Amino acid sequence: MPDSLRVPFAMYTDSHCHLSFPELREDLPRIRQAMSAAQVSRALCICTTLEEFEEVHGLALQYDNFWATVGVHPDNEGVTEPTLDDLLSRGRLPRVIGIGETGLDYYRLGERSVADMEWQRQRFRIHIRAARELNKPLVIHTRSASDDTLRILREEGEDGSAGSAGGVFHCFTETAEVARAALDLGFYISFSGILTFKNAGDLRDVAGFVPMDRLLIETDSPYLAPVPYRGKTNNPSYVPHVAQQIAQLRALPVQTVAELTSRNFEHLFSGCVSHAAQS
Repeated sequence: MPDSLRVPFAMYTDSHCHLSFPELREDLPRIRQAMSAAQVSRALCICTTLEEFEEVHGLALQYDNFWATVGVHPDNEGVTEPTLDDLLSRGRLPRVIGIGETGLDYYRLGERSVADMEWQRQRFRIHIRAARELNKPLVIHTRSASDDTLRILREEGEDGSAGSAGGVFHCFTETAEVARAALDLGFYISFSGILTFKNAGDLRDVAGFVPMDRLLIETDSPYLAPVPYRGKTNNPSYVPHVAQQIAQLRALPVQTVAELTSRNFEHLFSGCVSHAAQS
């Protein structure tokens, strides 16, 4: 790991990764060693189907620096459709600290219309209701669907007031206007390795104005490896490169970014992380 990314005291947190996916699960001992060497002290393992949940949860139970979520990704079809009870029962298990990945994705409509995606919108509403009942944050995925994503959050009462679940817009790639709207609803914004890509100038502008107390970093591994690993299989040990990009944008020491984003992770999942660690 380059000396410029090493920090004397702070540790990095990968707030979104898919360690249950085969390309990472089969290499987990090496990945964990790489995380330690890169000062990445913890990771949130994200669930994308109910079929996958047992393996995701198992990672969190096996390793004391991993946590889990439960959810069904909006892009997944032909999988078990989650009921409210499905999410509530799994969301109450030890070391499950968030609901998602959930949201809307209209990027691959094909011959379908937005109206045809009502099943996605209903799935999203069920996740929001589970998060509110459990008082656990939402992990939001939105692609080519930001207007509906924000509208449904508002309709379900997610406005940052008491009783809101809150959460994070992960792997953010939307406009500054969408970022401001998400922030106004009380959500955090998380940036991935995309931030380091040459063609991501507009996204870097967004990252430059998101308040530091509402910002997270992630890998979304095994996807979207940051420069200088672009095109390779991503893993949580690469998250310091995202922090380095933010540090450059904000003219801050990378140590400060590591500290603040880790603190933000703790704040967002306040009570969940500490409770899960004791379970």
